[in-house]
Formats: sequence, structure tokens, C-alpha cells
Amino acid sequence: MVRRSRAREVVLQLLFQWDQNPNPVPRPAIEKFARDRLLGDAELVAYCLALFDGVVKHKNEIDDRLTQAATNWRLSRMMPVDRNVLRLGTYELLFDPNGQPLEVVIDEAIELSRRFGSEDSPAFVNGVLDRVAQSKDGKEQSVEQGTAEE
Repeated sequence: MVRRSRAREVVLQLLFQWDQNPNPVPRPAIEKFARDRLLGDAELVAYCLALFDGVVKHKNEIDDRLTQAATNWRLSRMMPVDRNVLRLGTYELLFDPNGQPLEVVIDEAIELSRRFGSEDSPAFVNGVLDRVAQSKDGKEQSVEQGTAEE
């Protein structure tokens, strides 16, 4: 497994716990979880925690974008895995200062949904993130169609 893919997997686990637990987990426990899962790799732990913190910081904006993009789906009705894969992917598409390429973000999200979601999760995640990407900065971009309007 590619190093950053593993870090994203740990971020998804942290987001799932954060989403499902009404009581906040203390920051030292979050950091220990990331360190333990990433075998103490300081660079990956920093990357993982930056993604997690970014999603948490931008949660309201992310959820608004997902609500607009996920036609006929309320966030509360989505499977928790799908919802948090979408949050991570939306953060990476719209807010991540490292600016991963669109194709990388969507491919990584699809792979996470394939590993942890349902049979329908990859197609659902792909469709919603494609709509988020299309709405980014008012530019029309489509991974499936391979077009971009500049």
C-alpha cells in the first residue's frame, strides 16, 4: 500500500470515530492512534493529522458542499463510511493546501470506499466527488468525461 494511501486510511478511521462518537476523543489519544497505525512515521503522522484537522476545521463548509452535490441524499442518511470518505475527498479537493491532483483525490476516495464501504459505495463516492469537483471555483471539470472548461 502506498504510504499516503495508508495515511488516508487512518484519517478515515479517525473521522469515522469522530463522526460516530458524541464525546470528543482527547487530542493525545488521536495522535497516539495515528502514530500507532502509521508505525511512528513522523512524516505520515503529520500528513494524517493535517488531513484530519482540516476536515474537522472545514466540516460545515464541506457538509454544505456535499449536501449540494449529493442530490436526493441527506448526509445523515448516508452510510457513515461513505459520508466520511466524501468529507475527506471534499477537503482534499477544496481546502488542502498541498493541492493533490483531482484524479488522485477521486481515485483514493474510491479505493477507500471499496475497502470499507458497501458494494455501491465506489460509484456513489465517485459521482458525488465528481460533482464537487465540477462546482469547484465555478469551473466545469469531469474525471469521467475528461473535459475541462477554462
